Formats: sequence, C-alpha cells, structure tokens
Amino acid sequence: MTMEGKVAFVTGASRGIGKEIALALAREGATVACVSSTDGGCDATAVEAGNSAIALKCDVADGGQVDAAVAETITRLGGLDILVNNAGITRDQLLIRMSDDDWDTVIDVNLKGAFHCVKAASKPMMKARWGRIINLSSIVGIGGHAGQANYAASKAGLIGFTKSIAREFGSRGITCNAIAPGFIETDMTAELPQNLREHVHNTAPLGRLGTVQDIASAALFLAGEGSSYITGQVLVVDGGLTL
Repeated sequence: MTMEGKVAFVTGASRGIGKEIALALAREGATVACVSSTDGGCDATAVEAGNSAIALKCDVADGGQVDAAVAETITRLGGLDILVNNAGITRDQLLIRMSDDDWDTVIDVNLKGAFHCVKAASKPMMKARWGRIINLSSIVGIGGHAGQANYAASKAGLIGFTKSIAREFGSRGITCNAIAPGFIETDMTAELPQNLREHVHNTAPLGRLGTVQDIASAALFLAGEGSSYITGQVLVVDGGLTL
C-alpha cells in the first residue's frame, strides 16, 4: 500500500483518531493537510507527519472557512485526493435537559461539517476522476446511546450521507465509505466510567477497548487502491462489541 503522490485533508487532526490517521497516511507517503479548529492546533501533527505536511485552522461548521482551507491545500500541495471527515464533538445530556444549542452545535460540527468538506473537496476529485472520502461515524450512530441523542443523530446522519454521496460520485471514480468505531482509547473516552469499561471488556469478543491505530489501519485501507471496488459501506471497528 502506498500513498505516494496523494494529498490528504484530515479534519480533527490535532489529537486522537484524527492525528493517528494523518500520521498513518503520511507514513505511507501521502502529503497531509492537518486541520483543526484552533490556532496552532495541528502544528505538532504536521511536524511529526513531515513529508511537506501543513497545518490549517478551519472550523468545519463554517462553509467559508472550509472552502478557504481546501483552496489553500490545493494551492500549497497541488491537489486533494483523500478526505477524512473526522472532526467531531460531544455535548452529552439527557434529551429532556438538552438545549437547542447542545443539539445544533453537535449537528453543525459532526454532520454539517462533513457536508461542507465533501462539497469543497469533491471538486478537485471529480476533475481528477479519482478520490477517497472517509467519514468517521460511530457505533452510537447505529445503535444509539442514552444521553447522546444529538451525537447519535449526527453519526447516523453521516451513514446516510455516506451512502448518498457514494451513489452520486461513483461514476467519477470517487469512493465514499464510513468507519464506525466502538469504544476507542482517546482523550474523549478517558472519562468513561469503570462499569462501562468493564462492560466492553466483558462483552466484546476481543475483550478490550480499541486503539487509534486500529481505526487508522481501517482508514488506510479505505484510502488506498485495495478498496477501489468498495463504496457506500460502513466498516464497524469495535472488537465485535455490537455482534
């Protein structure tokens, strides 16, 4: 598997899954635009990635910022071949206590952000008649989870979005697939209660939480030539938890 000559645009690349995907793509030869919503958020990722990687500030919920970041990527790196929509947030709360802002902010970043990125990034892909779009969903988007109605809705929406754009872009040589991680060891899951950790260990056939490397390996496969006849699919990476 080689990504030599490919340019990747990875959102939420400052830490966790997004950072590991950016680094994995870079190790395989891709040049990566590492995207974060904060000033300097991806500087360290870009330095570690090397291979002419760049760090960009971009709030994916803002379509204008996305258009500008994609344009800068094309100008500085020469194109855009791989899009990884990883940026995501949570604002967990029981539905009866959930505010409109809690709902809107999560949907805007997790779902509308992916819409903005695909709309902008698909243009150079269509021109090249080659592209890989990978959306980070979640098992919560498949099975739901109490206290995460907003997050679950955003991640379920990404699955429908993935299937729709796979149909739209297939004739242009662009694939679109989703990854649905289970419980992965990241900053976001660091505060999981012990009883939930024990549930994962006792229920998942593989008996552990996943690692960011587990998800990055799946993304590498979907970004490469080996997945050229796979599109519109949801790859669940959860150690068998949802069997």
